[in-house]
Amino acid sequence: MKTAWSAAKEIFGLFVEDGSLAVAILAWVVVAALMLPHLSMSLEWHGPVLFLGVAALLLENVWRSALKHRRAVLQSRADVDS
Repeated sequence: MKTAWSAAKEIFGLFVEDGSLAVAILAWVVVAALMLPHLSMSLEWHGPVLFLGVAALLLENVWRSALKHRRAVLQSRADVDS
């Protein structure tokens, strides 16, 4: 059973590298699908609003990853210096 679980996690990891980004995008799509029809904007703006939300999520994820990478590099330099 452990082997099957490990294999399933590996296969999932092939498609979804960052689970928090995937969950955030799914949540944004659901929120947009539920809220956009009730807003007083023309239908031509629904696509750009959906895109801008996904782009903002992606930028935030890249920013967070860059900060995590920078902290790791600075920590490794500190470990080498000491």
